[in-house]
Amino acid sequence: MRVRVGCEFKYRSGAPVPTTWQVRPRSDLEHTVLEATWESLPHLPVTSYQDVYGNPCDRLVLPEGPATVLYDALVEVPSDFDAANKGAVQLPVQDLPNETLIFLLPSRFCPSDLLGDEAWRLFGATEPGWPRVQAICDWVHENLHFDYGDASPLISAVEAYEARTGVCRDFTHLAMTFCRAFNVPCRYTFGYLPDIGVVPPDAPMDFCAWFEAYLDGRWWTFDPRNNEPRTGRVVCGQGRDALDVAMVTTYGAAVLESMTVWADAATV
Repeated sequence: MRVRVGCEFKYRSGAPVPTTWQVRPRSDLEHTVLEATWESLPHLPVTSYQDVYGNPCDRLVLPEGPATVLYDALVEVPSDFDAANKGAVQLPVQDLPNETLIFLLPSRFCPSDLLGDEAWRLFGATEPGWPRVQAICDWVHENLHFDYGDASPLISAVEAYEARTGVCRDFTHLAMTFCRAFNVPCRYTFGYLPDIGVVPPDAPMDFCAWFEAYLDGRWWTFDPRNNEPRTGRVVCGQGRDALDVAMVTTYGAAVLESMTVWADAATV
């Protein structure tokens, strides 16, 4: 199956502003980029690198005044929906691979040390492994209200828990925080998610956040915002939380005037 994904950002700056970008799909997963283009107005040189999590990143300097940056790609993705294994067990910490241990630690937006008591109160009686992770996703999905008006890059899982509202990143942060409180490795994942096989929402398309939990020797996709198997996911970044995989990081006073995101089944 092929999907068309991409984004357009329009900025205005009072002076040149260095930026880093994470809007390109990873190249080490099940999807394959068949063609891709970068466009900018005015033309801006781009240099690329790979961060410590293996995410593809790009650097460019926004000029003084207005600037538009556009990324577009045709991606081949598996047609399968998210895999599930309700019998997947949780591994003891001493048996976890070394590279998963960092995803057990509290992070800026996932302070599992602060919500540990609440996690045990809410989910301590659930069966460890897949049943517990799914129970956490069910609870977050049912108890948080999705509202773009409450979106903020500064909200932590604690604040989302107290406010009972947020966007997909907040749903993801809270579910990850509860899971980490039970020593389940979780990594924040974001990218493009087309509305294939579901009724499209009324809201405009946006980047989507979900997480992956390490159970039974592999990573599994969990999506507390949608809380149903989906197809067509195109991963751009993975990290401890949203701080590690911001779509755009600006090192100066650049004002975002508009952002457009697309993710749809390709017609050709």
